[in-house]
Amino acid sequence: MGFESLLGNRRIRDNLQRSLRAGRISHFYLISGPKGSGKHTLGRLLAAALLCGGEETPCLSCPSCRKVLSGTHPDVIWVDEPEKKTVSVALIRRAREDLYIRPNEGERKIYLFPRAQDMTTEAQNALLKVLEEPPGYGVFLLLTDNPEKLLPTVRSRCTELSLQSLDSRTLENALQERFPQASAESVAAAAARSGGFLGQGIRILSDQDTVSKETRAFANAFAKRNILGILGVLIPMEKWNRDALTDELQRWTELLEEALRCRCGFTAVSPAARVLGQMRSAGEFTQAIACLKKAMEYAQGNVSPAAVCGYLQWALRI
Repeated sequence: MGFESLLGNRRIRDNLQRSLRAGRISHFYLISGPKGSGKHTLGRLLAAALLCGGEETPCLSCPSCRKVLSGTHPDVIWVDEPEKKTVSVALIRRAREDLYIRPNEGERKIYLFPRAQDMTTEAQNALLKVLEEPPGYGVFLLLTDNPEKLLPTVRSRCTELSLQSLDSRTLENALQERFPQASAESVAAAAARSGGFLGQGIRILSDQDTVSKETRAFANAFAKRNILGILGVLIPMEKWNRDALTDELQRWTELLEEALRCRCGFTAVSPAARVLGQMRSAGEFTQAIACLKKAMEYAQGNVSPAAVCGYLQWALRI
């Protein structure tokens, strides 16, 4: 199997395969690329390869590979506190102490940093102490969407693997395989908006599968200039909390923005946006988007949901 499940990026895959066969393993890898570019996929595959018990690494079928891919291997440690904005020096120090305990099952102990760019300067300096003289079994995989935030002294010690965008055919085929129910038009539009990265395209198409009933009702009413229909959607929302209301209004804004792009000649991902784009003018979309953004400002500024919905009942009579 090897690294084939990582789409594109043939140079990275081939170089890693050659290095593994020759036994040339770096202690520090910096895996960089935008969100959705495959950093986590490559990180897991590389961790599996370094612990693989098969002949062709990673085989993805041996017990070690299966444990890595399922997130249960005791020698693969994720260094992160997702609920916090930064990766603290205390977390790095704990990982540093753990490093000197030998591996449980494999020949190596692997530390994955999913948000390397969020390490504080103090945390990076603490990590440097390990990077300067690691134990032979230790491997660090630093994942980042912004390598420029890392100290030059950290980057200089890493083998950098910079993930590239996919060609349109490869990306569209992968998206169509994952979303067989999506139209070719929606897939092509998602691929165009994804920047060439599979994860972004998946997110865009996934969002189309989670459209709320309120968004559908609003889109239908707005397209038909049905003021009573819009009122029927907004009145029950007066009892929502501010966070839920803001999230829903954000979805309405994104839908109208996509319809506006469609009106201006671009292909929309959402079938609803494509229909909506034919029903109202660019000026009407622009005005409605401005109203929705003002309503979200009110909601975030401690205005009651009832008052925000009341404002929209008046403002959306376009």
